[in-house]
Amino acid sequence: MSETASDRTANWIDGYLRAWRSNDPDDIGALFTDDAVYLTTPDAEPRRGRAEIASGWIEDADAPGEWSFEWHVVHEASDLAVVQGRTEYPAERDYLNLWVIRFAPDGRASEFTEWYMPRAHEE
Repeated sequence: MSETASDRTANWIDGYLRAWRSNDPDDIGALFTDDAVYLTTPDAEPRRGRAEIASGWIEDADAPGEWSFEWHVVHEASDLAVVQGRTEYPAERDYLNLWVIRFAPDGRASEFTEWYMPRAHEE
């Protein structure tokens, strides 16, 4: 966890990691508002609403234990967090990540956009 993250951002990322490990629709849905927009890349057709987000997430699911993730906050504002991370898939690939999270007042994401760049795999 980042030492500079607000409680809101840290809690949301904790929930994201829980959902990433479980691939449980309830864990996924708890992260997003009913009308949230999730872009898997900045120019992708967005997934709209909790049901579509959960469905797409499960379709693209990673198996628990096949990845690790480290992160830190680049910037936070009243309704926004920009998070940089590194995802390591020890069996095959690594990625640098940039996430833009727009928060609703209740701490759930109303919009989530992720960028990921493949990196040379470090063994």
